[in-house]
Amino acid sequence: AIRPEYFPRFILIPAIATLALAFARMALALTQARNIGQERLLARTDELTGLPNRRRLVTEIDSFIEKEGALLLLDLDGFKPINDVHGHETGDKILQQVALRFERALPHGALLARLGGDEFGVIVLGSPDTTLEVAHALRATLSYPFTVGGNQISISVSIGHVRNDKNGDLLQRADAAMYEAKRSGVAIVEAAVYRP
Repeated sequence: AIRPEYFPRFILIPAIATLALAFARMALALTQARNIGQERLLARTDELTGLPNRRRLVTEIDSFIEKEGALLLLDLDGFKPINDVHGHETGDKILQQVALRFERALPHGALLARLGGDEFGVIVLGSPDTTLEVAHALRATLSYPFTVGGNQISISVSIGHVRNDKNGDLLQRADAAMYEAKRSGVAIVEAAVYRP
Protein backbone atom coordinates (compact mmCIF):
# COMPACT_ATOMS: atom_id res chain seq x y z
CA ALA A 1 0.00 0.00 0.00
CA ILE A 2 2.88 2.40 0.78
CA ARG A 3 4.98 1.36 -2.21
CA PRO A 4 2.53 0.03 -4.82
CA GLU A 5 5.23 -0.50 -7.41
CA TYR A 6 7.48 -2.53 -5.03
CA PHE A 7 6.07 -5.91 -6.15
CA PRO A 8 5.49 -6.54 -9.84
CA ARG A 9 1.89 -7.40 -10.75
CA PHE A 10 2.77 -10.86 -12.03
CA ILE A 11 3.80 -11.72 -8.40
CA LEU A 12 1.11 -9.73 -6.58
CA ILE A 13 -1.95 -11.11 -8.42
CA PRO A 14 -1.11 -14.82 -7.83
CA ALA A 15 -0.24 -14.04 -4.18
CA ILE A 16 -3.63 -12.38 -3.58
CA ALA A 17 -5.41 -15.23 -5.40
CA THR A 18 -3.57 -17.77 -3.22
CA LEU A 19 -4.61 -15.93 -0.04
CA ALA A 20 -8.22 -15.77 -1.23
CA LEU A 21 -8.22 -19.51 -1.96
CA ALA A 22 -6.66 -20.23 1.44
CA PHE A 23 -9.43 -18.27 3.20
CA ALA A 24 -12.10 -20.03 1.13
CA ARG A 25 -10.59 -23.43 2.00
CA MET A 26 -10.45 -22.50 5.70
CA ALA A 27 -14.12 -21.44 5.65
CA LEU A 28 -15.04 -24.74 3.96
CA ALA A 29 -13.03 -26.75 6.52
CA LEU A 30 -14.75 -24.94 9.41
CA THR A 31 -18.18 -25.63 7.89
CA GLN A 32 -17.31 -29.32 7.45
CA ALA A 33 -16.06 -29.55 11.05
CA ARG A 34 -19.29 -27.97 12.30
CA ASN A 35 -21.34 -30.43 10.21
CA ILE A 36 -19.37 -33.40 11.56
CA GLY A 37 -20.00 -32.19 15.11
CA GLN A 38 -23.71 -31.89 14.32
CA GLU A 39 -23.76 -35.39 12.77
CA ARG A 40 -22.07 -36.84 15.86
CA LEU A 41 -24.66 -35.16 18.07
CA LEU A 42 -27.50 -36.49 15.91
CA ALA A 43 -25.97 -39.99 15.99
CA ARG A 44 -26.33 -39.95 19.79
CA THR A 45 -29.73 -38.23 19.99
CA ASP A 46 -33.24 -39.62 19.59
CA GLU A 47 -34.95 -37.68 16.83
CA LEU A 48 -38.48 -37.83 18.29
CA THR A 49 -37.83 -36.81 21.89
CA GLY A 50 -34.48 -35.03 21.66
CA LEU A 51 -33.17 -37.31 24.41
CA PRO A 52 -29.90 -39.20 24.20
CA ASN A 53 -30.31 -42.55 22.42
CA ARG A 54 -29.17 -46.13 23.15
CA ARG A 55 -25.68 -45.50 21.75
CA ARG A 56 -25.14 -42.60 24.15
CA LEU A 57 -26.50 -44.59 27.12
CA VAL A 58 -24.15 -47.50 26.41
CA THR A 59 -21.22 -45.08 26.22
CA GLU A 60 -22.22 -43.53 29.56
CA ILE A 61 -22.57 -46.96 31.20
CA ASP A 62 -18.91 -47.60 30.38
CA SER A 63 -17.87 -44.47 32.31
CA PHE A 64 -20.46 -45.11 35.05
CA ILE A 65 -18.85 -48.37 36.22
CA GLU A 66 -16.80 -46.74 39.00
CA LYS A 67 -19.65 -44.64 40.48
CA GLU A 68 -22.36 -45.43 43.02
CA GLY A 69 -25.79 -45.49 41.46
CA ALA A 70 -28.14 -47.59 39.37
CA LEU A 71 -29.27 -48.27 35.86
CA LEU A 72 -33.03 -48.26 35.30
CA LEU A 73 -34.72 -49.66 32.21
CA LEU A 74 -38.31 -48.58 31.67
CA ASP A 75 -40.84 -50.10 29.29
CA LEU A 76 -44.26 -48.52 28.83
CA ASP A 77 -47.20 -50.84 29.48
CA GLY A 78 -50.21 -50.61 27.20
CA PHE A 79 -48.48 -48.49 24.58
CA LYS A 80 -49.06 -50.66 21.50
CA PRO A 81 -52.88 -50.28 21.65
CA ILE A 82 -52.42 -46.48 21.62
CA ASN A 83 -50.75 -46.70 18.21
CA ASP A 84 -53.33 -49.23 17.02
CA VAL A 85 -56.39 -47.26 18.18
CA HIS A 86 -55.29 -43.61 18.00
CA GLY A 87 -52.53 -43.77 15.37
CA HIS A 88 -48.79 -43.28 15.37
CA GLU A 89 -48.99 -39.50 15.54
CA THR A 90 -50.78 -39.74 18.89
CA GLY A 91 -48.27 -42.38 20.00
CA ASP A 92 -45.41 -40.04 19.14
CA LYS A 93 -47.01 -37.22 21.15
CA ILE A 94 -47.42 -39.56 24.12
CA LEU A 95 -43.73 -40.53 23.91
CA GLN A 96 -42.73 -36.87 23.86
CA GLN A 97 -44.89 -36.14 26.91
CA VAL A 98 -43.59 -39.22 28.73
CA ALA A 99 -40.02 -38.04 28.08
CA LEU A 100 -40.89 -34.62 29.48
CA ARG A 101 -42.48 -36.08 32.63
CA PHE A 102 -39.53 -38.38 33.19
CA GLU A 103 -37.04 -35.52 32.75
CA ARG A 104 -38.87 -33.43 35.34
CA ALA A 105 -38.82 -36.26 37.88
CA LEU A 106 -35.09 -36.96 37.63
CA PRO A 107 -32.46 -35.43 39.91
CA HIS A 108 -29.70 -33.26 38.53
CA GLY A 109 -26.93 -35.34 36.95
CA ALA A 110 -29.16 -38.26 35.92
CA LEU A 111 -29.11 -39.34 32.28
CA LEU A 112 -32.40 -40.20 30.57
CA ALA A 113 -32.25 -41.89 27.16
CA ARG A 114 -34.83 -43.26 24.77
CA LEU A 115 -33.66 -46.70 23.71
CA GLY A 116 -36.21 -47.13 20.95
CA GLY A 117 -39.92 -47.80 20.67
CA ASP A 118 -41.43 -47.31 24.11
CA GLU A 119 -38.27 -48.14 26.11
CA PHE A 120 -36.24 -45.67 28.14
CA GLY A 121 -33.05 -45.99 30.17
CA VAL A 122 -31.85 -43.95 33.12
CA ILE A 123 -28.47 -43.73 34.80
CA VAL A 124 -28.90 -42.21 38.23
CA LEU A 125 -26.25 -41.61 40.88
CA GLY A 126 -26.79 -42.20 44.58
CA SER A 127 -27.38 -44.84 47.21
CA PRO A 128 -29.61 -47.86 46.55
CA ASP A 129 -32.45 -46.22 48.50
CA THR A 130 -32.10 -42.99 46.52
CA THR A 131 -32.12 -44.76 43.17
CA LEU A 132 -35.20 -46.81 44.15
CA GLU A 133 -36.95 -43.58 45.14
CA VAL A 134 -36.16 -42.23 41.68
CA ALA A 135 -37.69 -45.38 40.14
CA HIS A 136 -40.87 -44.86 42.19
CA ALA A 137 -40.95 -41.17 41.21
CA LEU A 138 -40.69 -42.09 37.52
CA ARG A 139 -43.52 -44.56 37.90
CA ALA A 140 -45.64 -41.94 39.68
CA THR A 141 -45.27 -39.52 36.75
CA LEU A 142 -47.51 -41.83 34.72
CA SER A 143 -50.19 -42.13 37.40
CA TYR A 144 -52.38 -39.50 35.75
CA PRO A 145 -53.56 -39.66 32.13
CA PHE A 146 -52.24 -37.84 29.09
CA THR A 147 -54.51 -35.63 27.03
CA VAL A 148 -53.87 -35.80 23.30
CA GLY A 149 -56.36 -34.57 20.71
CA GLY A 150 -59.13 -34.44 23.32
CA ASN A 151 -58.53 -38.07 24.34
CA GLN A 152 -57.56 -39.10 27.87
CA ILE A 153 -54.94 -41.84 27.57
CA SER A 154 -53.52 -43.79 30.50
CA ILE A 155 -50.39 -45.91 30.49
CA SER A 156 -48.12 -47.39 33.11
CA VAL A 157 -44.50 -48.48 33.19
CA SER A 158 -42.45 -51.55 34.14
CA ILE A 159 -39.03 -50.77 35.57
CA GLY A 160 -35.93 -52.90 35.94
CA HIS A 161 -33.49 -51.55 38.54
CA VAL A 162 -29.90 -52.75 38.86
CA ARG A 163 -27.40 -51.27 41.27
CA ASN A 164 -23.94 -50.56 40.00
CA ASP A 165 -21.96 -53.32 41.71
CA LYS A 166 -18.96 -52.82 39.39
CA ASN A 167 -20.02 -55.74 37.22
CA GLY A 168 -20.01 -54.93 33.52
CA ASP A 169 -23.30 -56.54 32.47
CA LEU A 170 -25.58 -53.84 33.93
CA LEU A 171 -27.63 -53.41 30.76
CA GLN A 172 -28.37 -57.11 30.41
CA ARG A 173 -29.31 -57.47 34.09
CA ALA A 174 -31.50 -54.35 34.05
CA ASP A 175 -33.21 -55.67 30.92
CA ALA A 176 -33.93 -59.01 32.63
CA ALA A 177 -35.31 -57.20 35.70
CA MET A 178 -37.52 -55.02 33.52
CA TYR A 179 -38.96 -58.03 31.69
CA GLU A 180 -39.57 -59.73 35.04
CA ALA A 181 -41.45 -56.61 36.18
CA LYS A 182 -43.54 -56.72 33.01
CA ARG A 183 -44.18 -60.47 33.21
CA SER A 184 -45.08 -60.51 36.89
CA GLY A 185 -47.11 -57.30 36.90
CA VAL A 186 -44.90 -55.84 39.63
CA ALA A 187 -44.08 -52.27 38.67
CA ILE A 188 -40.43 -52.26 39.78
CA VAL A 189 -38.07 -55.22 40.02
CA GLU A 190 -34.63 -54.79 41.53
CA ALA A 191 -32.02 -57.12 40.09
CA ALA A 192 -30.05 -59.13 42.59
CA VAL A 193 -26.55 -57.90 43.37
CA TYR A 194 -24.10 -59.85 41.23
CA ARG A 195 -21.98 -62.35 43.12
CA PRO A 196 -19.36 -64.16 40.99
